[in-house]
Amino acid sequence: METSLLKRFVVGAPMPLSLARHERLSKKVALAVFASDALSSTAYATEEILRVLVLAGSAALGLAIWVAVAIALLLIVVAISYQQTIHAYPNGGGSYIVARVNLGPTPGLVAAASLMIDYVLTVAVSVAAGVAAITSAFPALFPYRVTLGVACIALIAFGNLRGVRESGRIFAVPTYLFIFTFGALVLTGLIRYALGEVRPLTETVLHPATALSGFLVLRAFASGCTAMTGMEAISNGVPAFKEPEAHNAAVTSRWMAGILAVLFLGLTLLAQAYRVVPVEHETVVSMLGRALFGRGAFYYLIQAATALILILAANTSFAGFPRLASLLSQDRYAPRQFAKRGDRLVFSNGIVILGAFAALLVIAFRGDTHALIPLYAVGVFISFTLSQAGMVRHWHRERGPGWRWRLLINGTGALLTGVVTLVIAVTKFTHGAWIVVLLVPILVLMFQTVNRHYALVADQLSLEGYGGPPPIRHTVLVPIGDVHRGVVAAVQYAKLLSPEAKAVYVETDPVATRALEEKWIKWGMGVPLVILTSPYRSVLTPLLEYIDHLQEEQGEVRRVVTVVLPEFIPHRWWQHLLHNQTALLIKGALLFRKDVIVTDVPYHLAH
Repeated sequence: METSLLKRFVVGAPMPLSLARHERLSKKVALAVFASDALSSTAYATEEILRVLVLAGSAALGLAIWVAVAIALLLIVVAISYQQTIHAYPNGGGSYIVARVNLGPTPGLVAAASLMIDYVLTVAVSVAAGVAAITSAFPALFPYRVTLGVACIALIAFGNLRGVRESGRIFAVPTYLFIFTFGALVLTGLIRYALGEVRPLTETVLHPATALSGFLVLRAFASGCTAMTGMEAISNGVPAFKEPEAHNAAVTSRWMAGILAVLFLGLTLLAQAYRVVPVEHETVVSMLGRALFGRGAFYYLIQAATALILILAANTSFAGFPRLASLLSQDRYAPRQFAKRGDRLVFSNGIVILGAFAALLVIAFRGDTHALIPLYAVGVFISFTLSQAGMVRHWHRERGPGWRWRLLINGTGALLTGVVTLVIAVTKFTHGAWIVVLLVPILVLMFQTVNRHYALVADQLSLEGYGGPPPIRHTVLVPIGDVHRGVVAAVQYAKLLSPEAKAVYVETDPVATRALEEKWIKWGMGVPLVILTSPYRSVLTPLLEYIDHLQEEQGEVRRVVTVVLPEFIPHRWWQHLLHNQTALLIKGALLFRKDVIVTDVPYHLAH
């Protein structure tokens, strides 16, 4: 009762299935709902490029804009490729579905594993970056970034367990506030740059810690590719749009790609113009905001908008991860618990698992965004590549009007994202990408193992070719340690189950046995009492051996033994500690025994 009340207080009252409706979104609202993950990455993508290039000294920072241009071009190609997915899969074309349908189960599982890792990392990275925005504005909070990060994840998970919906009003304010503040930051900076009013943030010339090489530039490119995370969100959510769904989703996707490219390129250009050098305690966005607006109200508005959209980006994973886990569960690749909705019509188990793993990552990496980034983009680009490769197969199979052109678009996207996947995996391998490279096949193996288990269970439970059960003989045993009201109630129940009911007493003291036999004559209701000797005072072993003996002596007849456990229930929780747990031990020992059924007969004490 207490557990139920606590759950009701934390999660809220259960909701009927009739309320499980999905909000239809306009293009403007959908941009706010689906673009937060992609747009939020501009808050740290430029900084990640600079953190790699700065290793080669100040001069290498000039390459940042060219790296950003290359990423922006890749972004445009991927956005155009996903336009094709949106039109081909108007019911939602997530990477798992596209890869499974067109490439087969294993590529689909690889895409699913990559996406699940990506969702966990999205929460961890977004929250860590959001906390970094807060600690940049309020440096005194920097030592508490891990605590703040875990608290944020807990609050987001708590909100989702209570059934936070994809409400346009909730999502629109932070997203459009972010677009406005970042747009103002970029526009103001570019105007000052054009007027020659730029004052560099540092005049210090940094000496190279390593030589500038093609490999270092590729590392910078790989780090900056985090700007593309979240690009697939709209193709996953096409059914959420107002009619015509595919058209509106495609238009919104173009808006998102355009805004993302402009903000990312603008921020990188400003960082180069102001000669920003990344530091540990302050983000690049904070340094640019401080340089352009001072520590005034608009600076704090920028930091607040950054933190909000990053938290919002983390929240999108709490919709995506449980939904993907539910799809895998329905396909028998994940435990069935993931397919069940909780009291608030959300996939509660998926939410809890996602929150737990994301919090562990924040703790393990001490809330450091830059330490988490090398793990991030690998899974994203694996899913990009498999999704686009699946679309190539789709167009080749369908061969509708213009199929060659469509195949070329998705083929180009698959080729480029495949190459980028290899670049990221190689350049970031020793920095943490190896973890993702190792985890993906492990998860795929786990999915396949779960699927095989469910297939074996279904085969063993199938009635096809089944000749019927063998003859059954039923025996009921009531283990007792004394004769009291609880035992009498259990014996009465046992007699209802079978005429072959027996009470079983394990003797550890002959004197106590004689006293018990006298009481049994009066209260045993004619049920035979079997005395088992136990020289070593073990209660379990003689009982288990007796059950084995009963089942062995029947030959071809199946002997089913029901063990009825008399158990008195103390009035208060702490009173359980004052009594031995023999009934619990017996239940544990018999749990996995074939043809043995355990039944509790509780007797509740009043005081």
